[in-house]
Amino acid sequence: MLCGIEKKMYLCKKFAEMGKYINIGNAGFQSVRNSEYVDKSGLIAVINNTIDSEQRFSCVSRCRRFGKSMAAMMLTAYYDHSCDSRSLFADLKIASDPSFEDYLNKYPVIYLDMTAFVTRYHDERIIDYIERELKEDVLAAYPEIKADESADLMDLLLQINKTTGERFVFIIDEWDAICREFKPGTPAMDRYVSWLRRMFKDVTGKYVFAFVYMTGILPIKKYKTESALNNFCEYSMVSPGNLAQFFGFTLDETKALAEKYGMNFDELEKWYDGYQIGPQPSMFNPNSVIQALRNEWCESYWGKTGATDAVADYIKMNFEGLKDDIISMLAGGRCKVDPKGFKNDISEIYSRDDALTLLIHLGYLSYDRVKKECFIPNLEVSGEMENAIRTNNWEPVVNALGKSEQLLQATLDGDEEVVARGVDAAHDENTSILSYNNENSLACVLSIAYYYAKNDYIMYRELPSGKGFADIVLIPRKHVDSPAIILELKVNKDADSAIAQIKRKQYPAKVAEYTDRLLLVGINYDRDTKQHQCRIESV
Repeated sequence: MLCGIEKKMYLCKKFAEMGKYINIGNAGFQSVRNSEYVDKSGLIAVINNTIDSEQRFSCVSRCRRFGKSMAAMMLTAYYDHSCDSRSLFADLKIASDPSFEDYLNKYPVIYLDMTAFVTRYHDERIIDYIERELKEDVLAAYPEIKADESADLMDLLLQINKTTGERFVFIIDEWDAICREFKPGTPAMDRYVSWLRRMFKDVTGKYVFAFVYMTGILPIKKYKTESALNNFCEYSMVSPGNLAQFFGFTLDETKALAEKYGMNFDELEKWYDGYQIGPQPSMFNPNSVIQALRNEWCESYWGKTGATDAVADYIKMNFEGLKDDIISMLAGGRCKVDPKGFKNDISEIYSRDDALTLLIHLGYLSYDRVKKECFIPNLEVSGEMENAIRTNNWEPVVNALGKSEQLLQATLDGDEEVVARGVDAAHDENTSILSYNNENSLACVLSIAYYYAKNDYIMYRELPSGKGFADIVLIPRKHVDSPAIILELKVNKDADSAIAQIKRKQYPAKVAEYTDRLLLVGINYDRDTKQHQCRIESV
């Protein structure tokens, strides 16, 4: 064990040295701070509270482009003792936290980006390569340590701990990159899981690590019903715990950015809001928001994150009516989902719930953990789902989507005959996909038929209104000069009775909170003639 003076001299010498994986410094976070940065440093305070506790092992999973690597670089810069990061954090929230001084630049940090390995090594020996490179780098940082050739990385870290008294921070970015590259049951995957267990599940890890932080797209893989590393605290898109506020941009953060850049917040909200992450009801896709601010234009930036082809493959499987669920959600509906059985493996999709849960983790769906429902969060993701549907050649739905602009315009023009014919066409095109024997099915088909309206309207299904529920309500977005629309649906009655029901249940009074211009649209479907009747009344 080094004495106090020896250790101080040793650390001073090492302060200027940088490695490839250990003591990499703060350059990564410096680059982040030189760009537009939304302060997420509160995450550090949460991690500080876990140091040296039973909760020191954390795995934080979220979808692509939601700031995983940025958070990993921030943590590295804060804890790494080979650099001085005080100026990088002086103006951030963490600087005022009582724990700020306790851990600032106090640990040797090992930072491992798994994507750097899967892009270089594609054979079953990938874990051997990781072990070799990490050991070489750690030994270069501790030249006085004489390691046995048979010692693995964990043996080496234990020896350093016993010799110097130092404990490590281990940060793994994209921990599941290997899981996405190698299928379950392959030697590489089995070796990887064994390596993770050796490093972090062994009781000696408590002596070696002050804390471990892993981030990836998926939570830790399950074997049967148990996590491969059940000593880790897991935070995910399904169960974010007390880290929800760090998963994306909050409503207030996005409003501040919109004001700073002179962007229309309502457009940002329409395109990138809608993620319900734990107790956070309104979270924005951070990468897409930043892209929109830089380009001064809102559009879909999601395609650049990849995985759209994979989504098309999953929904093509059509487990237990998955296709119907996707169409229903595209129409603005929600679907029940049970995420508990998912194995947290992108190649192990065995049921409808597995497919929907994977789409939640990938960010294509949002999850309401109270109601246990999933839904499409915003216009950006709706477009990607539409692309997946086109890839799957769901021609009836694609045709209905293509005609939805004309249907909306006919509604605004009050052209009852054109609207009735348009709904007829949507019905005929979709009967092969959706059942059409009740008002709920009719509402779903109509929502698809009015899909284009999402550009200018917020669509509500069964909006509480007056003395009942309006079947479909279209509320114009701010700065859109169009009337609100209430659609009331009937089966085997008549369109006039639908209009009468709107008035009887006081829907217009409720919707008047949004606008003083209103269209009442009554639609009836006759099962015998298989025709629709439409009445449109302006209020």
